[in-house]
Amino acid sequence: MKVLIVEDDIKISAFLEKGLTEEKYIVDCCFDGQEAFYLITTNTYDLIILDLMIPYIDGITLCKDLKEIKNSTPIIMLSAKSSIEDKILGLNSGANDYLAKPFSFDELMARIKVQLRDNETLTNILQIDNLKLDCDKKLATRDEMTIKLSSKEYILLEYLLRNKEKVLTEDMINNALWNMDDQNASNIISVYIYRLRKKIDINNNVKLIYTVRGMGYKISINKNA
Repeated sequence: MKVLIVEDDIKISAFLEKGLTEEKYIVDCCFDGQEAFYLITTNTYDLIILDLMIPYIDGITLCKDLKEIKNSTPIIMLSAKSSIEDKILGLNSGANDYLAKPFSFDELMARIKVQLRDNETLTNILQIDNLKLDCDKKLATRDEMTIKLSSKEYILLEYLLRNKEKVLTEDMINNALWNMDDQNASNIISVYIYRLRKKIDINNNVKLIYTVRGMGYKISINKNA
């Protein structure tokens, strides 16, 4: 799942990015409302963490702007302002939740999970054949056996499973997950596909991860589908 952090405090932004990356989320960061609006309207995010007091376009105005263009991405607003009036203002502007600073990372994670769970377009248990991915527990199993995955392996597997039976090009994978330069993307993606195959398919008669020559990759129960 992909999260955008909009926070002009570099230390807080780095803290959030590190924590969410360790929780196996894909994270983009920006530091002002203008850049945030551009990123949100040109990319797809599952969640936005938005500071109230940011340069150029403040958090309240950004929420209203996103509401006007009917962007439905869940927003958790962060602010040092903790009065009831401030919370009501933030929620009425279009934020889905409001968290006053300082806050614990555990509390933020709990609120993130609520927002993602409430989003009807997202499913928390992904499965194909006997391969299952529990997105809440960040746990992959095949035939009930736990598969240990690195953060990058996990987010690649989640992306494949959310698009199961579809051919995904290297550009699609790179744009959705990593935004690497073109020279490095192909090699890195092929490395992680190889690692996933080794962990998921090597000891199973039914193979699930396929290379579609000249096109990309897919996870499927039928090689020729």
